[in-house]
Amino acid sequence: MPQQRITDEWLRKQRLLVVSPHADDEAFGCAGTIAKVKALGGQVFVMCLSVGDLHHYDKRHAFVTGSTRRREFTNTMKLLKVDRYDVVFDDPGRHLRLDAMPRRDLIAAIERESRVAIDRVKPTIIALPARSYNQDHCAVFEAGFTACRPHLSTVKPFQAVVLAYDSPTLSWNTEWFHPNFYVDITKYLPLKLKAIRMHASQQKDPLHHCSFENLAHLAHLRGREISVEAAEAFMCYRFVI
Repeated sequence: MPQQRITDEWLRKQRLLVVSPHADDEAFGCAGTIAKVKALGGQVFVMCLSVGDLHHYDKRHAFVTGSTRRREFTNTMKLLKVDRYDVVFDDPGRHLRLDAMPRRDLIAAIERESRVAIDRVKPTIIALPARSYNQDHCAVFEAGFTACRPHLSTVKPFQAVVLAYDSPTLSWNTEWFHPNFYVDITKYLPLKLKAIRMHASQQKDPLHHCSFENLAHLAHLRGREISVEAAEAFMCYRFVI
């Protein structure tokens, strides 16, 4: 059987849970993979931990409301046709302060309490944000990694595949991110780029590392690393077959 057909058959059977610290991280790191899994017949769930009012260094969008972020996230989920999604926290006290929460509370949200928590959707693959200089990403990775700890599958849902997804905010943190798991998204790159555009309030000037242009470059770069047109890169922490 051709390798591509084997891969497609495997993806068709998966239940993917993407855990996103903020609205837009899911599009930056996983939109192509989400689109591919859905197109092949698999299921996808997205958990956004936090949206909120945001003051940031931007000439066009110096202040963005949490309701705007939520609306952009919702529209992106509809575009990608995910099976279910959830915004866990939408209060200003926790937005960009997930690292200040008791870690056990963050674990509980991912593990049990969200509408798309591990206990509810029983994913076979979980994709967490790679650790970077964003404090929320680090907190969500560590809480998510704990939430998908191995256990008896008869007692607690077991994720056979645990991944950390790419991010343009990694920068200096490359010692923590060595891609060893790639998804060819050549056919789905236009949809990924459209998903990124849906987060209009987060668009940056072309030279910014989180700009639309740089995210397109990153998809092509990851593709060239495996000799395809475009790809998304992950670091695989567990793969059980």
